[in-house]
Amino acid sequence: MRELRYREALREAMLEEMERDERVFLMGEEVGHYQGAYKVSEGLLERFGERRVVDTPIAEAGFAGVGIGAAMAGLRPIIEFMTWNFSFVAFDQIISNAAKVHQMSAGAIKVPIVFRGPNGAAKQVAAQHSHSCAPFYTNIPGLYVIQPSTPRDAKGLLKSAIRSNNPVIFLEGETLYGVKGEVPDEGVEELIPIGESRLVRPGADCTIVTWGRPYYTVLAAAEKLSGEGIDCEVVDPRTLRPLDTRLMVESVKKTNRCVVVHEHWPYGGPGAEIVDRLQREAFDYLDAPLERVTGLDVPMPYALNLEDKVLPTEERVIDAVKRVAYAS
Repeated sequence: MRELRYREALREAMLEEMERDERVFLMGEEVGHYQGAYKVSEGLLERFGERRVVDTPIAEAGFAGVGIGAAMAGLRPIIEFMTWNFSFVAFDQIISNAAKVHQMSAGAIKVPIVFRGPNGAAKQVAAQHSHSCAPFYTNIPGLYVIQPSTPRDAKGLLKSAIRSNNPVIFLEGETLYGVKGEVPDEGVEELIPIGESRLVRPGADCTIVTWGRPYYTVLAAAEKLSGEGIDCEVVDPRTLRPLDTRLMVESVKKTNRCVVVHEHWPYGGPGAEIVDRLQREAFDYLDAPLERVTGLDVPMPYALNLEDKVLPTEERVIDAVKRVAYAS
């Protein structure tokens, strides 16, 4: 194993898949000559040329539609949004075309396309650029939705997404690009299956389910709680649609308590879906109500001190765990 930054793991995934399959190409704003807004595509233009690393105008609906058409014609596009906030301009293409064509053609037309880019709040980019987009896209049948937390998962899941014959929404944490983590050594290929959750940290007293940016907040909170005698088990779903609840249910049956932590708004979305499934599949094992720690139900403020209050914090996670453990 070796250490790579999150952005480097993503780059390696794209590079390896573009070398493996000449049908794979990258398209989006500033992916080529500028090397990517977050430098995820650095070096790819020089390696593969302008036919396979395509700079586009600021026209998300246009290049998303071009990518969907290319996928229908047998290519395997990777469409980068400079931020997932800008994907709203392409909603109609993604929802009305990418997600539905396979079924509406009775399986005759496949749409092997990956839409990827930075997701969620950054630092002081305000309400219009801080959306955590998983709730929008997990609501749409026909789409896979992946939100990896670590460099290893980012690389392995992106490779699987590029090889999938289904349209994939790939949400990358905007503040995770510089995070380092272990990935397999060069020459060792690891494909992480879509739709498989991961046990991150074993524990006995409370299950915490989390993904994306709050993953690191949860791990820090779990360490502090362990010092107070509360042993938390952490599960990362990795893929939000299809959603694998097997490990979560097994964990809740062991710990009898659960807190779900994510940065989306509290109303609806994958967090609410997880809570619903767990209360149905593990109800007889619960010793306390399920809790959620989420982004607050407000547009994101610009001021940094207010932004920090809106997103999940270690303190809010610790308080929630103590409530379900009746330790507060």
